[in-house]
Amino acid sequence: MSKSDALISEIAKSVKSGGCVFDTAELAYMLGETVSSHFRKFLSSCVKKGVLERVVQGVYISTITPPDSISILIEIAKKLRPNVFSYISLESQLSHTGDISQIVMDRLTIVTKGRKGIFETLYGTIEFTHTKKKLTQLEERVYFDDEIKMFRASVELAIADLKACGRNLQMLDN
Repeated sequence: MSKSDALISEIAKSVKSGGCVFDTAELAYMLGETVSSHFRKFLSSCVKKGVLERVVQGVYISTITPPDSISILIEIAKKLRPNVFSYISLESQLSHTGDISQIVMDRLTIVTKGRKGIFETLYGTIEFTHTKKKLTQLEERVYFDDEIKMFRASVELAIADLKACGRNLQMLDN
């Protein structure tokens, strides 16, 4: 079995546990490899063959088991900031709760204790906004959404985040 066939087999197995978006380290682990320049060349080859799709640097999607379009941006975002406290807030959360009338389709707004950044993907834009708030200031104002396996801001926190970022408040349905 070729290495790319072995990767396809491992990806197919991971689908049962919800796997469809992978970072470089996860793909290496699946094959019992270490992340090296040789392994990165292998991943580039898999992208050229159509086995993987490179979403952003270091994050890949399986073309044989693509995720549903609703959760794709959330899954990519979790791979981009895996070890940093982050939560869905701002326009994305207020759209989710119905507190703004606009439906945010191709943009995911996240507040993070990590670095800020904007990531353009084929599936939409992921925007990370850094917060200096302490975790103790946030713990009572966020909740864990079991469906997406990520934290979300309360409506009050999402509005406070909008104000802190100097975002447009006119969209709020008062």
